Amino acid sequence: MKPDSDTAIPKLVVFDLDFTLWDCGGLWIDCTTPPFRLDGDGRIRDRRERVFRLYPEVPGILDRLESVGCLLGLASRTEQPSWAREVLDLMGIRQRFQFEEIYPGSKVRHFGAIQRASGLAYDEMVFFDDEDRNIVEVGALGVTAIHVRNGMNRRLLDRGCTRPPSRGTRGAG
Repeated sequence: MKPDSDTAIPKLVVFDLDFTLWDCGGLWIDCTTPPFRLDGDGRIRDRRERVFRLYPEVPGILDRLESVGCLLGLASRTEQPSWAREVLDLMGIRQRFQFEEIYPGSKVRHFGAIQRASGLAYDEMVFFDDEDRNIVEVGALGVTAIHVRNGMNRRLLDRGCTRPPSRGTRGAG
């Protein structure tokens, strides 16, 4: 991602967690079973031995965004915020995000808090989420909101950073 006539580097990129950044054994994080642990192969597992993983392209996406100076945020409506934070810590990525809104409630509330904390306008943000309702609600604020169907990937990132931004866009990936 480099600045040119077709790309707009957003000031802030915000991600949902479940089925966007990670897969928790096919479940939402709040449907898993703590305690969480790293196994001998460096995989994160819950009590029932479900493996938690970032989608394959996520580490490179985070590297790419950081390399061009993007701020990063998380917005999750999970019923178990402490579990999500614990897994983020086990994955070693929590510190990469400057804004973290992880609690039950509307993503509009999450984005209100992110907007106040960052001082950025909504139209300077891009959001990736797997749930249509969140895409619609957040897109209505003026955020470029991209629907993630099968986990975050570079194609979706590029779509979110292409001019002109589209609001409440369904993803192809």
